[in-house]
Amino acid sequence: MSDTLRFLARMIARPVHTGAVAPSSKALGRAMAREVDPASDLPVLELGPGTGVVTEALLEHGIAPARLTAVEYDAGFAARVRQRCPGVRVIQGDAFDLDKTLGDLDKTLGARLPLAAAVSSLPLINFPVEMRLALLGSVFERLAPGAPFVQFSYRLKPPVAPPPGIAVRRAAVIWLNMPPARVWVYRRG
Repeated sequence: MSDTLRFLARMIARPVHTGAVAPSSKALGRAMAREVDPASDLPVLELGPGTGVVTEALLEHGIAPARLTAVEYDAGFAARVRQRCPGVRVIQGDAFDLDKTLGDLDKTLGARLPLAAAVSSLPLINFPVEMRLALLGSVFERLAPGAPFVQFSYRLKPPVAPPPGIAVRRAAVIWLNMPPARVWVYRRG
């Protein structure tokens, strides 16, 4: 089954969790990956990799597979990312509960934390504002100072209004995506 058909099937079955009728374009994946420093040796966290388009872009950008952990809610998508991106740690779990989902991994990464970046393709606008802010807080607890939280959205405005101490900027508009998307980069101010 093609990735587009997989996405469409998931969208029909779980519209809140999928949030799109098609996978992200390679152009969107590359724009998101550009915001991550490939020279760092710190780990990178990807949230909601879907079929792995952004995951592949991160690897092509120079992020070593061993540095990358992807958290995917959907079992089928998680299996697809494992197949497409060998060496990447793929965890099937809930990105909105990183303490539980990452569990012992947070302890295992230990000295390698904080994170060099977090990259998210989660459909944040489908969730209540309180959940979005809690996710942002949980991610920033794990990020190195100045490290980016990269998120895309189909909306004109950022999907989460930055709380005090966090700044956001639009890094790119990707017209070659269905629908067109914007890349937002959050950083601790």
